[in-house]
Amino acid sequence: MIHNKKDFLSSFPVNILSLLISISFILCISINESQAKPHEWIGVPKSEYGEQLWDKKSIKRNEDGSVRVISKFIPKNKSEITQDILYTMDINCFEKSFRDVDVNSSQENNLADWRFPNEDKLILGVIGQVCDVEK
Repeated sequence: MIHNKKDFLSSFPVNILSLLISISFILCISINESQAKPHEWIGVPKSEYGEQLWDKKSIKRNEDGSVRVISKFIPKNKSEITQDILYTMDINCFEKSFRDVDVNSSQENNLADWRFPNEDKLILGVIGQVCDVEK
């Protein structure tokens, strides 16, 4: 505890230096974490509705053998209603089916039912490319 003005003034530079070092350390950690895993977006052939990209660095094998990947849909015509949509999807490479686990980080479709792409060229492209990488 500081008892007089002289003690306060003599400890002030040390306290400021400690504070600046702490702030620098915290900033370095947060910068490194944000740069630790940049996306590596890979596009599939475009369709009349827009384009679909998937992140090669996000591929992860699930316990059930399916593959989890982050993908991004970019609509051909953007408006306030139709913005880029980020999906976390599971892909069953054997059945060529998928399920959306997370849409725009809302987790509203957590472990939804498996679906088939039904001739959706964008989803077929993602499934094909991701399953080729995972072979």
